[in-house]
Amino acid sequence: MKKFFSLVLMAVAALSVNAQNVQLHYDFGRNIYSNQEDGRQKVTMTLEQFKADQWGSWYYFVDVDFTNKFVESAYTEISREFNIGNKGFAAHVEYNGGLNRFQSFQQAALIGAAYNGHNADFSKTWSAQLMYKRFFKSYEGTSAYNSVQFTGVWGLNFANKKCTFSGFFDLWRGEKANGHGQLVFLSEPQFWYNFTNHFSVGTEIELSNNFIYNTYDDHSFFVNPTLAVKWNF
Repeated sequence: MKKFFSLVLMAVAALSVNAQNVQLHYDFGRNIYSNQEDGRQKVTMTLEQFKADQWGSWYYFVDVDFTNKFVESAYTEISREFNIGNKGFAAHVEYNGGLNRFQSFQQAALIGAAYNGHNADFSKTWSAQLMYKRFFKSYEGTSAYNSVQFTGVWGLNFANKKCTFSGFFDLWRGEKANGHGQLVFLSEPQFWYNFTNHFSVGTEIELSNNFIYNTYDDHSFFVNPTLAVKWNF
């Protein structure tokens, strides 16, 4: 849900240059970690879009988290890639940020390089990105600092395009409240069964380490599965 990245959408964009979908996820994290994640959202809606043009591509997503009482937060990532030649290399620029009901998410800007690839029929797609990441002081308790992020993305359609296995992983240098660095990992593999070209049912499993804010104990690695539906426009 943080991002179901553009490479899967590129398979559609190869024909249409524009692809958009909306996803609705029911999250089981609070049921699994009743103490550490007692305030975790139950439902997340994700809207994402990929659009290719003669220079490269745009991609964005917005995650809106709901509880049974209110909208918890809205988080977005938007990126622009500029193709470099015709060998799959691109320059990548990105912004991350958003709001929750208490304050804002810590904002970040990224710039770097990407290598994108696919097989002949776009049933397999992949991307590797290495980027400089700048976090900004966004609210009390945060500080501006420099980081580096490595991102990998994959997409696989199989079983006569009835099944899709896709996802991403991010690895970056984070910073603790005391200013010490830490390695942060986040991955969200997804599996979808495509009933039609528009409607899919599936799951996402969020795997993370040092990513979730946990004040209950020193537990840092979490596995949060969802049950989801998706509509491709």
